[in-house]
Amino acid sequence: MGRKLGIEVENLVREFKKGPRAVDGIDLQVEPGEVYGFLGPNGAGKSTTVLMLTTLLPPTSGTATVAGYDIVREGPQVRASIGAALQEAALDPYLTGREHLHLQAALHGLSRKERKRRGQELLERVGLEEAADRKVRGYSGGMKRRLDLALALVHGPQILFLDEPTTGLDPQSRSALWAEVSRLAREDGVTVFLTTQYLEEADVLADRVGIIDRGRIVAEDTPEALKAEIGRPSVEATPSERTERDAVARVLMGFGEEIPAQPGAVAVRLSDGAAGLADVVRALDREEVRVANLRLDEPSLDDVFLAKTGRSLEGAGKGEDGEMEEAQA
Repeated sequence: MGRKLGIEVENLVREFKKGPRAVDGIDLQVEPGEVYGFLGPNGAGKSTTVLMLTTLLPPTSGTATVAGYDIVREGPQVRASIGAALQEAALDPYLTGREHLHLQAALHGLSRKERKRRGQELLERVGLEEAADRKVRGYSGGMKRRLDLALALVHGPQILFLDEPTTGLDPQSRSALWAEVSRLAREDGVTVFLTTQYLEEADVLADRVGIIDRGRIVAEDTPEALKAEIGRPSVEATPSERTERDAVARVLMGFGEEIPAQPGAVAVRLSDGAAGLADVVRALDREEVRVANLRLDEPSLDDVFLAKTGRSLEGAGKGEDGEMEEAQA
């Protein structure tokens, strides 16, 4: 039987001295070619999990295999099968982007000819060909993150770990990195384990999402299924004239239960989901009720996080730096 090339985790625990369990018995499975979003606030255990799965931190207990190799007993094989772009890019400010890639390729044993070919290919892929021969100290934050991604891909890994890869990036750089991650999974079949605090990032990129809070996975499914689990979409209508509010309410109440709305507006939770919006529009038109604004609101991953943990994702506890400080204790 061949090796299972995804990620399998069973009852994984990491406990630090004088502190709580940073990772408290998690189970998860990531299929080959899947983009798995690991979502949670600072201090939830995301980075500690990644450090264990990349063999940089031994687990206290539990088991995990990455690309079919045990993270404790077969560390060298795990490291040969993965690429990792962690929170802090380990870049030399006095080397150029091209020199970084040639050095990384040499460390992986690529021939001189292959180093040159692979380096040029990756520079083009991440949009750094024009900056290839500039020293990294002159790179922007987005350029450094893209170079770090290229370095993680030099040896053609089966599994890619990205630990909060777009933190601090401007929207344009973030979108460029998202596009490359999607392409890697879709075209190259790379399995991607992505930790993030950004709800939009998980929603756009992930095939499935695991939500971790205080070291435990509290929910796991596709983004669509998680959002559908906690509630249906709602529609809010603002009448063109204040005197028409009751007329708007009468129409909307035929499509679901009323919920709180902005002042002067009417909102209902749609019984038939987002598909019912077209019927709402037709009913308003049929009754000749004029509205100044009609808005469809769907549940978000932040709503999911709030429902599962009792707090918003933005209500972070200690930072990821706190995790790292414990790791070094």
